[in-house]
Amino acid sequence: MKRITNAVFATGVCLTLLLPLPAVGDQGSPAVYTLNAQLLAGARAGDADGVRRVIEQGASINARNRGGNTALLLFAQEGNLEMVAYLLDRGGAVDLANLEKVTPLMAAAHGGYADIVGLLIERGASLDAQDQVFKTAMVYAAAAGNDDVVGLLLEAGVDVNQRYRHQLTALMWAAGYGEVDAVRVLLGSGADPDLRDDRGKTALDIGQDAGYDDVTDLLEAAAP
Repeated sequence: MKRITNAVFATGVCLTLLLPLPAVGDQGSPAVYTLNAQLLAGARAGDADGVRRVIEQGASINARNRGGNTALLLFAQEGNLEMVAYLLDRGGAVDLANLEKVTPLMAAAHGGYADIVGLLIERGASLDAQDQVFKTAMVYAAAAGNDDVVGLLLEAGVDVNQRYRHQLTALMWAAGYGEVDAVRVLLGSGADPDLRDDRGKTALDIGQDAGYDDVTDLLEAAAP
């Protein structure tokens, strides 16, 4: 399901954020710079036809705005599968992150766009990439309660008991946000409810502290 994006994904409305950074491997020219600015403004506005047009005119596919966002990342966070596929087919860098180190996979995982997540994984997106606060695509998916994305990431090889910053697991992240469906998927995939974070808390403790009774009930039922 689509989730409201948080500040990590905000691209802003001021002109400064629309002005492009140089594309990867591209020194640019005034004409290309203008096309890149149009590309990024179009991507931010969701103007698929406009983006296609300026790419055909020579815009750099991996140009980034002042937030570091590429057109691929912008369309991934908005859930536009068709444009994500189009950009990937034309050389969009699958793991090119923004200045917050958010990748297209993280953006799609946070938004709950399972079809885009599946495509990005198929195209070789890194499952282990971390943003500037050490969150991965799995953390974004679990904390947002996107259980279908959690399932896809597990199928792709993410360790269900992987430890993230502060020794947190995906199960703990899901419990802390009251995401009972994600908790259920993780438990069903072998998540260990007895693991503890660096404070000594289990997923059950975290769910109880946050006051999520449905999560607490589920984790209590899973206890040996």
